Amino acid sequence: MAEGAEALAASVRDFVSGQQDGRAAELAAGLKDGSWTILQLVEALGFCLENTDPRTRGRGIQLLSQVLLECHSLLQEKEVLHLVLFYENRLQDHHLVIPSVLQGLRALSLCEVLAPGLAVSVLKAIFQEVHVQSLLQQDRYTVYSIITNFMASREEELKGLGADFTFGFIQVMDGEKDPRNLMVAFQIVRDLILKNYALGPFVEELFEVTSCYFPIDFTPPPNDPHGIQREDLILSLRAVLASTPQFAEFLLPLLIEKMDSDLQSAKLDSLQTLTACCAIYGQKELQEFLPSLWSSLRREVFQTASEKVEAECLSALHALSACLSRSVLSSDAEDLLDSFLSSILQDCRHHLCEPDMKLVWPSAKLLQAAASASLRTYHRLTHSILPLLLEQYNKHSQSSQRRTILEMLLGFLELQQKWGRVEEDESALLSLQETICSVVFSALTDPNVQLQLVGIRALTVLGSLQGFLSPSDLELVVDHLVRLALHEEDSQSSEAAMEAAGSLAPVYPEVFSGRMVPRLGEELQSEREEEEEGSRDLHSLRQRCLQALAAVSTHTSIVRETVPVLLQHLRKVQKGSEAGNAQNVISACRSLHRVALQCQQDAEGCWYYHRAVVPCLLAMAVQAATQESSHPLVSKALLEEEVLTAMVPVISAATTHLSPELAAQSVSHVVPLFLDGEVSFLPQNSFPCSFQPFEDGECLEPQRRLVSLLMAFVCSLPRNVVIPQQERLLRELLALSCSCNCPFTATAASKCFAGLVNKHPAGQQLDEILQLAVNRMEPGLAEGPHRTQALTLLLWVTKALVLRYHPLSSHLTDKLLGLLSDTELGPTAADGFSLLMAESPDVLHKGCHADVRIMFRQRFFTDNVPKLVQGFHGAGADVKANYLKSLSHVLNHLPKPVLVTELPTLLSLLLEALSCSDRVVQLSTLSCLQPLLLEAPQIMSLHIDTLVTKFLSLTSSPTMAVRIAALRCAHALTSLPTTVVPGGEPRQVSTLRPLPVLTDNLTRTTLSMPRTQLPSEPGTAWSAKAGEWGPAGSTSPVAPSWPTALSSAPSRGKELCCFWLACSQGHRGTDLPPMNCKGRLVHTGALCSTPRVRGINLSVLVMPCGVSVKPGLRHQCLC
Repeated sequence: MAEGAEALAASVRDFVSGQQDGRAAELAAGLKDGSWTILQLVEALGFCLENTDPRTRGRGIQLLSQVLLECHSLLQEKEVLHLVLFYENRLQDHHLVIPSVLQGLRALSLCEVLAPGLAVSVLKAIFQEVHVQSLLQQDRYTVYSIITNFMASREEELKGLGADFTFGFIQVMDGEKDPRNLMVAFQIVRDLILKNYALGPFVEELFEVTSCYFPIDFTPPPNDPHGIQREDLILSLRAVLASTPQFAEFLLPLLIEKMDSDLQSAKLDSLQTLTACCAIYGQKELQEFLPSLWSSLRREVFQTASEKVEAECLSALHALSACLSRSVLSSDAEDLLDSFLSSILQDCRHHLCEPDMKLVWPSAKLLQAAASASLRTYHRLTHSILPLLLEQYNKHSQSSQRRTILEMLLGFLELQQKWGRVEEDESALLSLQETICSVVFSALTDPNVQLQLVGIRALTVLGSLQGFLSPSDLELVVDHLVRLALHEEDSQSSEAAMEAAGSLAPVYPEVFSGRMVPRLGEELQSEREEEEEGSRDLHSLRQRCLQALAAVSTHTSIVRETVPVLLQHLRKVQKGSEAGNAQNVISACRSLHRVALQCQQDAEGCWYYHRAVVPCLLAMAVQAATQESSHPLVSKALLEEEVLTAMVPVISAATTHLSPELAAQSVSHVVPLFLDGEVSFLPQNSFPCSFQPFEDGECLEPQRRLVSLLMAFVCSLPRNVVIPQQERLLRELLALSCSCNCPFTATAASKCFAGLVNKHPAGQQLDEILQLAVNRMEPGLAEGPHRTQALTLLLWVTKALVLRYHPLSSHLTDKLLGLLSDTELGPTAADGFSLLMAESPDVLHKGCHADVRIMFRQRFFTDNVPKLVQGFHGAGADVKANYLKSLSHVLNHLPKPVLVTELPTLLSLLLEALSCSDRVVQLSTLSCLQPLLLEAPQIMSLHIDTLVTKFLSLTSSPTMAVRIAALRCAHALTSLPTTVVPGGEPRQVSTLRPLPVLTDNLTRTTLSMPRTQLPSEPGTAWSAKAGEWGPAGSTSPVAPSWPTALSSAPSRGKELCCFWLACSQGHRGTDLPPMNCKGRLVHTGALCSTPRVRGINLSVLVMPCGVSVKPGLRHQCLC
């Protein structure tokens, strides 16, 4: 005991003397493990607590407070009582002691054994004895924490203080400036209000102590560790101001005042706060201020140039109208909503009669914002507005005016969708049904495309209003949509009509399946009976029929009607003989694919589609493949690569969303078809010969092509579906992929094999199949006529294993890396790295249930990029490009945050890749560098000279895609901070010189402009006709002065003139004259000479004096 007491006393002395602050933690640990009690600690502190030096007393109390913060849960009720009394007494001590006293009280406020009445006693003592705002930030925060703790645990006791507690807190908070403390203080005020603490006569004082911060004007310091943003303070204060209607009489005048502020941030904050307040206010709170609020809102919408302010004004008006709509009226009360809406109508209604004036849309938006607040406001306003708009539509004859009026009408019609079914007793729509339909139908027949588009949107909205359109109107709607979809010249109207049909078809499936689908089928049938020689209109009509059939297939009952029509068309195309058969089949497949996507979420429709389409497509393909060569092969189009490629997504989309049970039922037919020639499940299954795609023989080559359809089916099945004879199927696919002479077939077999391997359960069977594949690939890669096929198989199998993190993927990837040094297969192997990293559209992606692990690209990068870099440095000059290409493909598909971290070590190789002659390498590297210029400017700036040189060099590439990518990268350079790009006249001049060549490339005009030197005199112009520089106006029509240059232009096709600009030293802004700057000319802008290019923007003029000028002017083509 004596030793413990001595150790305790020694630790206390060490802490109080300021030698070891860590003693507080040791003392707390001793208290927790029972080495001493709190009483013994207080006794040990006796000498310093009674010391006359306030610093010594402060250190003693600080030690006790730190221990209590760690051990407050161990205290007994009597101990807490004595400690509270002690600390309350010490609140009257020297100001140096107060911070430590407050820390002790914070610890005691956390005690669960705090006796009743002590919380009130502590807070009274703080309110009376402590001038909080004279304390440091941390100490003020401690006071707020004490109050928060007591409000959480002793709510009823504090409420017993009545309004005294509110007044005491107002004194504590008054004058607070630190954002950390304000966040806590605002929460306390909100709790005071929401938990119904008594505010008494201090409502205005509480409002004043918080509203003085409105609007928040706070910019967090850089690298602020606390992370408090301006938006945090705004939302916290708004929650206080909008927490009680008692603040309304003080807050609403403040909001009206701030709405008139010149600061946009103040306007936005005021409007958002008003919107929040309307959620709890009633007519009583708003009545006095409604005229002023409406006046401010109207003025802002009419006059503001800010879309944000306008949007917030409309939201506030919506909230006000909704608030007034919620209020329950007494029999003798004034209907504020009606008078408020009357004011809105009075100020806005007449502007709707002026569709060409600027206030028409602000007025319409205000009316629509109010109308959207409630069904009551909607009925009140539409009774006045809808007849007016219909009258104005018929009154104005210009299409542009009618479009504006119809768009406003459309806005009100869309609001009706919010309230559901049109009610007969109140809605103005039903009484105006005939007139509205007449207006909309007239817009659909107007020659103006933009008016048609608005009419189609309005038609879609009317159709969505249940009970609005009569049966005869619906028939007319269908007729208009068919006419627009098939026969309207403008493609925008045609596409919009198809989309509208797709939207309305689920609402009226009987009408569309009974009227529109037969019409489309007749059009599709009749057009084939007409003369077809070179008929572009006929082809366009056929395409639109197919697209419309797909677009309208948005309901299961309609799908049952459209799918047979599409399949019947496909069969007729198969039997046709015209040269465009392949394109017609592709168009039909695209429509079938769209139908498949639209019915995937409906299990019944998906199964119907699968049973109807997949066997039919397989039957037609098998019929084409088994056709004897002696017969006229009219169905040859179905065997073309592009046609089979178009059929793949149809079968895939029809399969991916099947349930496992239905998928198993289907796979039991499809796999035996390919393995055993079992065709009994196919429609019209009488074929010229047996179907044996995996047998040997050149005559079976057409059949082997259909492996691509097998791939589309089996690779889209859910992973838990058991594939019959899977091991045999894998062996057949493996053999075909390595031995087939047709690249299309071999690739399809490789993809199918890879897709199955990716989903195959891990185990011995998978290991045996993979070992068999390796044994087939390795000899094929070494030598022989099928090296390319073996490489294709290697790439797809590697991708399948990389996606699922299979251990063998590393071995196969190493084989690919080794092939990069192969002179024959190296370029193809390098391109294969793009295949490994990119998402395949038909197999091995999540949509077809492939096993794709997260972050597989990052893992591939980590494992293989160091090997690529090492291989590049050790490779010969003739194969280095293969390593660069592989690296650029990997980096181009890597997530940019990962790439930025690795950039310093790889940038030198990327820069070297820009000098590679391979266009694919150039394009891939440029695509990789462009975002990095924006995301890692400091790293890229270290190589700014090299980047500028290489980008400008590539702007002269013969490949347009490379030129475009180089220009984008050059443009990204301009976004670097000015401190990143070092200045200097040589770079400015060297950057500008290639511009004429760039202009030449973009305008497709031959221009032999010398770039070795700049012209020496102002007013000099280049004449392509003369082939030399000369005075402007002599060799070209461009005059020496800037205004004349803008108003003159060469005649089209004769010559391309470039004039050089000059400015005076120190010239800024857009007022370009005078025209000399150190007597030198520095920048070129080209007047266009082709009809397609209507002008070239000059962005920045860099003067010899170093001044950059943004003229903001545009050349206009006058030729």
